[in-house]
Amino acid sequence: MMAIRRIFAVPVLLVLASTLLWAGTRWMDKVPAREHERTNPMAGNPDARLAGQLLFADHCAKCHGDDAEGKGKHPSLLSGRVQNEATPGDIHWLLVNGSLKRGMPSWSKLPDPQLWQLISYIKSLSR
Repeated sequence: MMAIRRIFAVPVLLVLASTLLWAGTRWMDKVPAREHERTNPMAGNPDARLAGQLLFADHCAKCHGDDAEGKGKHPSLLSGRVQNEATPGDIHWLLVNGSLKRGMPSWSKLPDPQLWQLISYIKSLSR
């Protein structure tokens, strides 16, 4: 009887451990290397930043706040993770794929140039 419990306990513990590890995984750890290395073709373009600011007001401010400091369970986009650690490619990947588990919708229906404009604005917030 003890051996049977051990046989069933090992898979249960493995599933529990993997679930806990996955739950603690940062979204940036899921970004493929190819996406992580993407650069923003609109970086440094002031018109792109202004267009991104309008897109932010229309699509992002509801959850992240007008000032991007976050609201409730929605994180600040001024954080070191977003401003310093995340590459433009990481943010692009998150915008396209979303993270429903964390309440982040996919914005894949926005044209790619608009996504890069939005990223230009988000990355300009650290300055």
